[in-house]
Amino acid sequence: MTPPGLTTLPSSHTARDTMNRLEAAVKAGGMTVFARIDHAAGAANVGRSLLPTELLIFGNANAGTPLMQSIRTIAIDLPLKALVWQDPAGATWLSYNDPAWLATRHGLDGTTDAVITKMTRVLDEVARAATGN
Repeated sequence: MTPPGLTTLPSSHTARDTMNRLEAAVKAGGMTVFARIDHAAGAANVGRSLLPTELLIFGNANAGTPLMQSIRTIAIDLPLKALVWQDPAGATWLSYNDPAWLATRHGLDGTTDAVITKMTRVLDEVARAATGN
């Protein structure tokens, strides 16, 4: 079951390859990668096991700033994040928050619709490049 506002795509690549492809696509799109967090490595550091689970935090100030100028609380959800994870059956998935859902969540008015539309398109493009879909 996918939570509201979350987009999840299957990947035809391993989790590591999917994340590498995602990071490359984000950088090729002119966005900044702020962090890549390997939750499985963190779990291993405390003696716990976790299937491959990595989070990429990335964004573009030209897109995010107008949203934050409109409604400051959206900054809790920016920069953008994408999660690459492997399920117990071995399938790899990529999940991210739908920008339109973020706009609704924070009550953005119509003045930022063009930014949200572009952000949605760019996220879809990088996600599909990463997953091979």
